[in-house]
Amino acid sequence: MEPRITPERAGGGRSGAAEPAPARTSESADGDVRRRIPRTDALLGEPRLAEAARRLGTAVVKAAVREAQAGARAGRVPPDAVADAAVALLPDTAGGLRAVINATGVLLHTNLGRAPLSAAARQAVAEAAGPTDVELDLDTGVRARRGRTALRALRERVPSAGAAHVVNNGAAALVLAATTLAAGREIVISRGEMVEIGDGFRLPDLLVSTGARLREVGTTNRTTAADYAAAIGPGTGFVLKVHPSNFRITGFTRTADVAELAALGVPVVVDIGSGLLAPHPLLPEEPDAETQLRAGARLVTASGDKLLGGPQCGLLLGEEDLVRTLARHPLARALRVDKLTLAALEATLTGPPTPTAAALAADPSALRARADRLAAALRAHGVDVQAVESAATVGAGGAPGVTLPSGALSLPESYAAALRTGHVPVVGRLEAGRCLLDLRAVPPQDDERLAETVRAAAGR
Repeated sequence: MEPRITPERAGGGRSGAAEPAPARTSESADGDVRRRIPRTDALLGEPRLAEAARRLGTAVVKAAVREAQAGARAGRVPPDAVADAAVALLPDTAGGLRAVINATGVLLHTNLGRAPLSAAARQAVAEAAGPTDVELDLDTGVRARRGRTALRALRERVPSAGAAHVVNNGAAALVLAATTLAAGREIVISRGEMVEIGDGFRLPDLLVSTGARLREVGTTNRTTAADYAAAIGPGTGFVLKVHPSNFRITGFTRTADVAELAALGVPVVVDIGSGLLAPHPLLPEEPDAETQLRAGARLVTASGDKLLGGPQCGLLLGEEDLVRTLARHPLARALRVDKLTLAALEATLTGPPTPTAAALAADPSALRARADRLAAALRAHGVDVQAVESAATVGAGGAPGVTLPSGALSLPESYAAALRTGHVPVVGRLEAGRCLLDLRAVPPQDDERLAETVRAAAGR
């Protein structure tokens, strides 16, 4: 069998590599087969590579060609297989991001981009990629409100919201609220809600950056409505209630609910974090926008790429006059989202259940049955694999402490790196000296691709 180069992602090319010698029809007198390596211009004219250049760009294709030529000069690729090797090296897209299979058991994995978009949202993004009517009323021919259909869909999903606005992420939503309502004034917040949400990002630092002053009340584990009332004064911009979504405090605890805070006579802003718009039966302790607004919150902020299952964006929902004031603030222009985000958000809100919703609702017995079938098929190919029970989590700071029963494939730990670097990257988790591939966040239609990647990692 002829040796072949292992496919890798095409990168920035090998610009420093020497140009290969012209192709020859036979070996030279000294037997140097490298003289038979095809020229770069000849390879770029090969039909498959010429089509790839139109799709991916000449620079990407040329980088793959030069890497294949380098493999031939090193003796890893036969000279007559250089074109095949270059084709194998081509990336799927001109971008650097790679699609992966999320088998970590974390439904909303921040390192993997959190919520995967639904098929409806992906189609909407493709449709919006060209010229659109994002700020144009086609009936009248005059300028229209940006993202009006997406905002309408958001309000329909949260009936208690008088108005809605969208910015580029959850932190931006809170920044816009703090800047508009409390710059130079005080934000009253419980000490137990002064959270750090990951990668060194601390909520107090974000709020202070807006020019607001923080007035901390209560203690880490107990804060009452009376604590807030004692701190409220003429300089109060608003009371902020933050859902500590990535940790839990248990034992001797007390928190004031939104209804208690709303009775204090100042605006109450609630950062629910996760993007849950209505109550979810599997997540009874996770706050949702509709419930908080009904309880008296004047404004709710949330993320769109978590439990909502949509694109990265920040949601602001609340009283109409308040939301309109936020939307007119000069900072809102700097934080606005693009047409692709608006398209994906609307399709997420109006379309079929998202992959995140499907993963949450997955039947544990069905997940275990899938694991059993996959394990049996892989063992038939000589793979050391077992089907095991597993515990998945929501992730992205949502529903801390909640575990979701699941099914998984258990492989030797050594498989982890090979799976991550395969043609279709599969990311699992290491547990008790084994590599687990949890199926709760893996759509059933990806089972065969998952099995193929495992077989490749096993060399089967």
